Amino acid sequence: MKNLKIMIENSQLITHFYNAFKAKDFKTMQESYRSDAIFNDEVFTNLNGVEAGQMWEMLIKNGKDLELKFEIISSDENYVNARWIAKYTFSKTGRLVINDIQAFFKIEEGKISQHTDSFDFYKWARQAFGLTGLLIGWTTYFKAKVQKTAMGSLEKFIKGK
Repeated sequence: MKNLKIMIENSQLITHFYNAFKAKDFKTMQESYRSDAIFNDEVFTNLNGVEAGQMWEMLIKNGKDLELKFEIISSDENYVNARWIAKYTFSKTGRLVINDIQAFFKIEEGKISQHTDSFDFYKWARQAFGLTGLLIGWTTYFKAKVQKTAMGSLEKFIKGK
């Protein structure tokens, strides 16, 4: 019975996290992470829990038209797998993006200790950057440039707070 209770609590934590995201409540999202958590996705890499929380704050404040759907795929004592679909206007280009993301969470002591989001970067780049994304979005050079720009934006956001 203890395992079932933990599985339910873990699923509830992630449901609460995504409902906060839908409501643009970045504070609740931030509180869901351990400070020593590790976050990675195709654009932001090796963020700690505090940085991940600030990333969500930046994305929420910059994203005016985000629509989000999510579902919990599986849950056990330590892990939750989810799928979420984000529909938004990419602020740098004004282009519509629909991004289908697989999320992996490790939960420790009732908080997220590891969060990895995976998505098709090339598909995202084609939507976000149009012809440029189509032509070079598949290259490691382009991905590295996007990552560097995103991290620079996050650092500037954090310093400006």
